[in-house]
Amino acid sequence: MRDQKQRKAEFGDFQTPISLAREVCSLIARTGFCPASILEPTCGTGSFLKASLETFPEVSRVVGFEINPQYVMQAQHAVARTFPHTSVEVHQSDFFLTSWSEIVEALPEPILVIGNPPWVTNAALSTWGSNNLPMKSNLDNLLGIDALTGKSNFDISEWMLRKNLEWLNARNGLLAMLCKTTVARKVLLYAWQNRLRIESASVYILSAKEYFRASVDACLLLVQSNPTGNSKECQVFRSLHAQRPDSVFGLQDGLLVADVKSYLQWKDLTGTGFRGWRSGIKHDCSNVFELRVERGNLVNGIGEFVDIEKEVLFPLLKGSDLEAHKQPHRWMLVPQKNLNDDPSYLKDRAPKAWKYLTEHAELLDQRKSSIYRKRPRFSVFGVGSYSFSPWKIAIAALYKQLNFVKVSPFGETPVVLDDTCYFLPCQFEEECDLFYELVNSEPAQQFWLSLIFWDTKRPITAELLNLLDLTALARLLGKESELLKFSHSAVAYGNTKAGDKQLVN
Repeated sequence: MRDQKQRKAEFGDFQTPISLAREVCSLIARTGFCPASILEPTCGTGSFLKASLETFPEVSRVVGFEINPQYVMQAQHAVARTFPHTSVEVHQSDFFLTSWSEIVEALPEPILVIGNPPWVTNAALSTWGSNNLPMKSNLDNLLGIDALTGKSNFDISEWMLRKNLEWLNARNGLLAMLCKTTVARKVLLYAWQNRLRIESASVYILSAKEYFRASVDACLLLVQSNPTGNSKECQVFRSLHAQRPDSVFGLQDGLLVADVKSYLQWKDLTGTGFRGWRSGIKHDCSNVFELRVERGNLVNGIGEFVDIEKEVLFPLLKGSDLEAHKQPHRWMLVPQKNLNDDPSYLKDRAPKAWKYLTEHAELLDQRKSSIYRKRPRFSVFGVGSYSFSPWKIAIAALYKQLNFVKVSPFGETPVVLDDTCYFLPCQFEEECDLFYELVNSEPAQQFWLSLIFWDTKRPITAELLNLLDLTALARLLGKESELLKFSHSAVAYGNTKAGDKQLVN
C-alpha cells in the first residue's frame, strides 16, 4: 500500500486497465485511422502498447517510454510474451528530459500517439515533494491577480498533451489520450489559439470512478492532425460507444464556447456596454471574520463571544445561502471600504474591532494566499463601494445552475456576499427588479448556457457573466429606456466599460 501511495505521489500514477485500453483502440479503429507507427510517451505497465498491437498488428514501429524502471520491465514482458515476433521498444526515460523531436521525426506516418498521462497538478506534486515536474514556469504567462490566486496552477497532463500536439503539428497523426475533461478543453484551446494544424477533434466521456476509482470528470481525447487542418471545433460524445455527438464546443470570436450552435444564435449579445458583475469579499479566515448570533451575542468560529462596533459589521450571505434562498444568519467583519484602505484606521474609528483583529493576528497572518503578502495587515480582498450597495442581483458560483437571487437590505443594512458569489450592485429596488427580469430572460440564459462548462470547479465567473452586454440585452427585450434611467447608479458602482479595471473575478 505504501508503494502504491508513493507511486501516485511521485508519478500521478493511475494505470490503465487492459479492458479500457482495448475499448479505446477499438474506437480508434472505427474512425478509420490506421497508424504506421505507435508512440506511448508514458506507457506504464504496457496496457496501451498491448491493446494497440492487438488492434493494429500491421504497424511497422512501436515505441514506449516510462520513467518507472519496474513498469518498464513489466511492459517489456507483457508485450514480448504476447507478441514475440514483433519489434517493440520500451525505454526508461523521464518525459521532461527526453529529446522528443528527434524520436518523433524518425517515426513513419501516420503516427498514433496514445496513452494516459499523470492526472495530478504541479501544485499537488510539489506539495508531495515530487521532482517529476517540468521546468518551473507560468504556463500561460498569466499576470497579476490570475497568477496570484492560483490560475497558474496546471495539470501535468496538460503540459504533456500540449507537447504531444506540437509533435504532431502539420504531420499526419492522431493523438488519443485519457485525461480530465477540463484538461482536454484547455489543450484544445491552446492548440486552436496557436494555430496548430488540426483536422478534427472529439471527446468521449468515460467514468473515471469505474476505471480508476477517481472522482473526476474524465474523457478520451482524440485529435487528428494533418498539414492542412484548420478545425476549431470538438464533438462531444457521451460514451466510448456513442455513435453521434451530443454537442460541439469550440473557439468562436476568441472565446471557448460550450455550445457552438447556441452561441452563434445569441452572439450579438456579447459586448462591452453596460456590465458590472462583481465578486463577493474574500478574507480566507472565516473563524475571525464571520460571526453568528447565539442568544443575542456575536460568536466567532472559535466559539468566542465578540463585542465590536456595528459600523464594521454587515449581514452575510454565502453561496450556499443564496442557493437555498436563506435570509442572512451570519455577520461579516469588513475592515475596509475599498482596496486602498488600510485597516489600521480602525484604531481610531472602531477600536474594539481593531483590538479584536490584533488579538487574532496569528490566525490572520497565517492566511496562505499570496494576495495578502504586500497588502496592509488584516486586509480583505474584493471590496469596494459596490460591496455595500443596498440591492443586489446575486448568484452562487459553485453550483451547477443559473439561479439568480434578488438580495435586499437586511433591516436597513446592506448585505455583503462572500467570494463564492458574484453580483450586480443596485441602488434602488426598481433597478434591481429590472436586472432580475433581464438576467432571467431566455436570451440571457441561453447566451450564458452556450458558454458554460458545468464540469469545471467554478463554472460561473464574473468574467463569463460580464461577456453579456446588458445594454444589448435590454435593447433586444425593449427595455433600453428603462435601463438608461439607472445610468447614474451604474457610474456610482463602476458598472460600465470604464469601471472594468476595478473588476475582480
